[in-house]
Amino acid sequence: MDFVRGLWRNHRRKILVTTGCLGSGYLLYRLYNSHTRRLADLQRQLANDREHDENIKAQMKAHFENIQMIVDSTTLPHAMQCLSICIREEIDVSSVMERLNKGKGMLSQSEKLHLWDELKILSFTRMVLSLWSVTMLSLYIRVQVNILGRHLYVDTARALDTSSHLLEELDLIDRDDEQKFLSSADFLVTNAMPSLISNMQSAVSEVLKGMQLKDVITTRVLQETLSRIVDEFMCTGSPHHWVDYLMMPQDAKLSRNTSVGSSDETVSKFHQLMVETREVLTSTEFTDIVEISLKCFTDALVEEMETQSIAGGLATGMPLAKMLPQIEKIIPVITAEPGKNRFLQVIREMSQVQIFFTLLYASMPQ
Repeated sequence: MDFVRGLWRNHRRKILVTTGCLGSGYLLYRLYNSHTRRLADLQRQLANDREHDENIKAQMKAHFENIQMIVDSTTLPHAMQCLSICIREEIDVSSVMERLNKGKGMLSQSEKLHLWDELKILSFTRMVLSLWSVTMLSLYIRVQVNILGRHLYVDTARALDTSSHLLEELDLIDRDDEQKFLSSADFLVTNAMPSLISNMQSAVSEVLKGMQLKDVITTRVLQETLSRIVDEFMCTGSPHHWVDYLMMPQDAKLSRNTSVGSSDETVSKFHQLMVETREVLTSTEFTDIVEISLKCFTDALVEEMETQSIAGGLATGMPLAKMLPQIEKIIPVITAEPGKNRFLQVIREMSQVQIFFTLLYASMPQ
């Protein structure tokens, strides 16, 4: 016992220091061990989150690609067929051509010139109207389907993450909303076409004013002429006036689509989709896409007409009177179904267009 006391007196400081070091070391070990476990847990959580995010991105990418396929294989072909029939019926040049053919040797010079001038205006109106309508309708339907597809994807994800007793509280898009929203793309053909034709014809008459049948039309002249007609039409009227050819005025949507027995929620959801669509169409980004697409279509159309012109007549120049029959031959090519329409394919493959619709689909609904 005396030995222990002596040892303590002689080595008390060393013992205290050693004990303190051992205690501190043990405490540091425990802290390090705890920190290591938390770090490992955090790394596992981050890895799981990354895997979850990658799965979501992969699912959204697959769903986005499926949406684009639906547009090209189902929605757009139906719309293009209806549009082609409507343009053919609403702008009939065959009667003017028949009067010219039957009146050979019987019509006065002034009568012939009047008919040829009428044919000139109708032919260019039909061509530019087809170019504009095909471009705009294809872009509009793609906007619609991407907005709807994104909403349906988010609704599905929310439903999967929501308990059954809360599911009924979610404001989901029902089948009736979906059908009414998609069928609204028929507005151009069923409602807006007479007004569109009238205003497009006014733009054509303004640009072609003074152009004679004997005037030589080259590739460059045709390209400039088509661009001027499109610009004249797009710039005449209030900003974004052309949106009203694609969808009904905003203040008429609810009254037109409200029916007996329809709930306020149904009308509200449909109204929300239409308002969101109009916001996209009137955005600066979409306006840029419209300008790029119309220019791209115009350039491709002139190139196609140059290729199809007899003996390369358009490249070296041909009288306007001889070019009018070439216009009639190109109309079915412009309004061809999407799978065979090279103009729509050129627009669809433009990087600006692809980026725009990718961002549109990826943006979360409010």
